[in-house]
Amino acid sequence: MDTVIQTQAITKIYGSNGTAVHALCGIDLEVQRGEFLALIGPSGSGKSTLMAILGCLDRPTAGCYTLDGTPVHGLSGSDLASIRNQKIGFVFQAYNLLPKASVVRNVELPMLYGGASRRDRRERAMHLLEQVGLAEKAHSLPGELSGGQKQRVSVARALSNHPALLLADEPTGALDSRTGAEIMELFANINAAGNTVILVTHDPHIASLARRRVEIRDGLISLNEPHSVEISQ
Repeated sequence: MDTVIQTQAITKIYGSNGTAVHALCGIDLEVQRGEFLALIGPSGSGKSTLMAILGCLDRPTAGCYTLDGTPVHGLSGSDLASIRNQKIGFVFQAYNLLPKASVVRNVELPMLYGGASRRDRRERAMHLLEQVGLAEKAHSLPGELSGGQKQRVSVARALSNHPALLLADEPTGALDSRTGAEIMELFANINAAGNTVILVTHDPHIASLARRRVEIRDGLISLNEPHSVEISQ
């Protein structure tokens, strides 16, 4: 396995002088290709800040971050946008689907920004929808889907550009327990196919389904351990 994520002494400070808030206080983290990692921690721990930095949505105040062999901590805004499109697939709690675009068009969107041809976009999108069990919903609108189906669409969209990293932020937070378990099984299958998955959650049960857990408290890593798990079929 090779390293997909490497951070060295990542810090993040909001404000200055007397109003400074130290959200991250020196994070050293490595994630190998093919890992399934849960990033956990209570509200205010710094896990959301770290997630934003790992997803190239925010910049650290200090420290180094290398993603899939590319140092990204000093890149421009446009370069970070390109990195997000090329190397990171995002899955959000609120799905973030375009309501007036069909399911297949939603899945195609990152490939459109990436410059793929119409034919390649459609073939890849339909393959991914079949993979997540929603090929028959390709021409439906998001509003016609259940919450679990919407999240499956967002997973398919996240995989569209063959990302080096799949980053999921509370992906089961808006779902009932049964549907959440189905989504976690989907993530496990995606990971088993060789994809690197980082799942951000405050739920200990959801975190226990990952292969490795990293806990953030007060801006520091307080726990970093592997966790062997079997997800029932």
